[in-house]
Amino acid sequence: MKIEEIDLFYVALPAITRTADGTQDSLVVRIRTDNGLVGWGECDASPLVSMTAYVMPMSHSNIINISEALIGETLDSPEDVVRLRTKAGEYGLDIQQLDHAVAGADIAMWDALGKHLGEPVWKLLGQSDSYKKLPYASVLFGDDPAETKVIAESIIEREFRAAKFGWGPMGRGSLDDDVALVQAARDGLGSGAKLMVDAGVIWGDDVDAAYERAEKFAEIGVVWLEEPLRTEEVGAYRALSDRVRENDIDIGIAGGEGADFYRSADDMMTNAGLDFVQIDVGRIGGITEAKRVADRARELGIQYVNHTFKSHLSVAASIHVFAGFEEFDLIEYPAGNSPLVLGLTEPTGVFRDPDGLVRASDASGLGVQVNLDAIRKYQRMVKIEIDGEVLFESREP
Repeated sequence: MKIEEIDLFYVALPAITRTADGTQDSLVVRIRTDNGLVGWGECDASPLVSMTAYVMPMSHSNIINISEALIGETLDSPEDVVRLRTKAGEYGLDIQQLDHAVAGADIAMWDALGKHLGEPVWKLLGQSDSYKKLPYASVLFGDDPAETKVIAESIIEREFRAAKFGWGPMGRGSLDDDVALVQAARDGLGSGAKLMVDAGVIWGDDVDAAYERAEKFAEIGVVWLEEPLRTEEVGAYRALSDRVRENDIDIGIAGGEGADFYRSADDMMTNAGLDFVQIDVGRIGGITEAKRVADRARELGIQYVNHTFKSHLSVAASIHVFAGFEEFDLIEYPAGNSPLVLGLTEPTGVFRDPDGLVRASDASGLGVQVNLDAIRKYQRMVKIEIDGEVLFESREP
């Protein structure tokens, strides 16, 4: 089959706030083929910036848009997806947001190919089984400990067995303030649930500040401290990880969501001393690149975990990457109230079974269906025009 069209849909809630919440808007990518199949993908980046990577005029041989790289190409095998992902990367070598943008097309190509071949994506990736994962409810800290405890209690009421709290006031006050936030989350969850903390790169390269928190959070039973430092501070991560291990602090160090290409992720896994590497398929360039990271993580003995704070379209894409890795048994599961979390794929999604676990679907492609009504409801109409020539104009799905 051949790729005939690439459709771009910018969806957004009516009001966007500065809250660190990636479920407020999105770029959804649809690939249509000449045999009538469609594949869907989602990017985790600024929708408008990513859109331009699909339609902007050529600047020179290393700045050619994604659509030109892919439309008209043959898509009949996993090797074709890898080849086309590589081609898009070569065409857009000097496009700064290329990996974020092309992620949507890469995911959509895997989805369309799975439907074409009648296989789930995890099988196309060479995996022989789809193992169950424990979803952790991914939420933001409340504005204070009291609000945080209420959020944690609501998570238990929804029968989650694990949760991650992040951002909010974490790191913006004193050490005692941060400990109070985490303790409130623990009090609300109870002693039996797994608790993870996402610091949102708040301490930059300050190893001492991160270590102080790691030490205290370990006493509260936190599984990992995520992104305490900026992604590029690989040396600082190594110093923190070494210090935690040398002092037998019972907490893991996690990071990697800011790695937007394979080599960055590999650098962190090889040199930062991570216990958990967290990869976002919508940032690193799609399923193709994320699977490379998962394979490398297994090789290095590091636990791969998805980073996903988008819709269930992204959750589905993420779980296919490591479905066949039994030892990678945790999955980030957005648990906020944005209608774009579940609504974008209603009535299907990656749902928990009676034991509270999830697994990648056996259905062909990603195994979820996009809700066109949600796209119509939240679509922002865009027109990109240069000197009177229309390069792109939104259309209804």
